[in-house]
Amino acid sequence: MTLYSYIVALDAGFAPNPFHEFCTLACCKPGIRRTAQKGDYVVGLAPKALGNPVVYAMQVLETLDLEDYWYERQFRKKRPDMRAGGISVLGDNIYHRDREGNWQQEWSQHSHANGQQNWDLTSNDVSGENVLIARDFIYWGPDGPPLPGNLEGLVVERGYRSTSNEKLIPDFVEWFEGHNERGRLALPTEGVPSASERMRCKRRKRC
Repeated sequence: MTLYSYIVALDAGFAPNPFHEFCTLACCKPGIRRTAQKGDYVVGLAPKALGNPVVYAMQVLETLDLEDYWYERQFRKKRPDMRAGGISVLGDNIYHRDREGNWQQEWSQHSHANGQQNWDLTSNDVSGENVLIARDFIYWGPDGPPLPGNLEGLVVERGYRSTSNEKLIPDFVEWFEGHNERGRLALPTEGVPSASERMRCKRRKRC
């Protein structure tokens, strides 16, 4: 079993995506997504300037490659609809191949503001190969607790950290299992945009 930790630089509900009963990591952090396996744990921490509280923690239920994730019926709700507003804007199920085998990126949080494919982010995202899927997760968003002192070894400034430490993992599992509430407990720090807010962002060539 491996325990991964990293900094969630932007908690916008996209990576991770804690909606529709599953917490998924389908974009960003390709190093974690390539190597994490069923049963591993992933912890996302807020930046140091905020004191590194826990944004979310999850145990990986399964991994799917990006193409399978796109076609899996139960994850179609995670396909983005940028015209709809709300959590539909935050969908992370955005990659599939065309007939020539090239990766296509749906209009999403990782596309350019006009919906055109962002090739730099495409390259980074697809290099992760897999989507991490969890049903046992706690997503606190902006209201996350601090790590207890015995878990401070999970803090990382950049990139990510993976550990198989025989002491740290049991301590983390005990802490994780000690929380009775499960699932998404809050909305993302950045909020959930309405359709009109999304269009304003589009015109300003932001988001």
